[in-house]
Amino acid sequence: METEQAMVLRFEHRDTEIDVSLVDRVWRTRSDAEETMTSAARTCWHLIFSQAQGRLLAGLRGPETRATTAPVPPGTEFLGVRFALGAVLRPHPAASIVDGYVPFPVTKSGRIVIGGEDWEAPTFDNVEHFVRRLQHAGLLVRSPLGDEERVAGHPGAGPTERTRQRRYRAIIGLSPTAVRQIDRANAAATMLRDGLDWPAVVETLGYFDQAHLAHALRRYVGYTARELRPGHLAAMSFLYKTHPGPGS
Repeated sequence: METEQAMVLRFEHRDTEIDVSLVDRVWRTRSDAEETMTSAARTCWHLIFSQAQGRLLAGLRGPETRATTAPVPPGTEFLGVRFALGAVLRPHPAASIVDGYVPFPVTKSGRIVIGGEDWEAPTFDNVEHFVRRLQHAGLLVRSPLGDEERVAGHPGAGPTERTRQRRYRAIIGLSPTAVRQIDRANAAATMLRDGLDWPAVVETLGYFDQAHLAHALRRYVGYTARELRPGHLAAMSFLYKTHPGPGS
């Protein structure tokens, strides 16, 4: 289990015992005073639950193609489930919620309505049970693309390149190129935050130069390399750790 802190937001996140082809991470945080934070672009969709003053909210946040400013009401507890690339919630495919948010109805008894059924709200410790119930109900599935389709853009037997990319985007919501660019920018930001200097990041991740890195950080992360140095206090979502190879 790991924690990451930015201003008054302290993110706690952990791996999950569920098949990694469905769920990537589980996280939680609580806001004490911050009203907004910078949300980095991301390739995966999240289920997010929040509670403040006894009121429960739940919703689905889709893949995000650029850094945005997200509201963070004071005194709110958040629980999130970050699903793996290619996981599909049948009522809401990722392609339909790119850069968007879908709120779920919550009953008076505090149960969440998804796919026409109401579900008991999960906790940080038992969220696996919630996810398994969605899976057993047929609402949460792994996409049929398979590993070959997840790396669309590579030559091989089977569907044409154009067909693979079209199917990939229909499931993931993003093009293979966008996925690589977003993952690489998040990896760069994590390396900078961990103390590496920009020349090392440029060389490791295959950026052309400092300007190329700076452009990617502004677009996908919302901060400059200087602002991402250790000790910077801006409020932002935690950066998921990825290790993509070089590429544009």
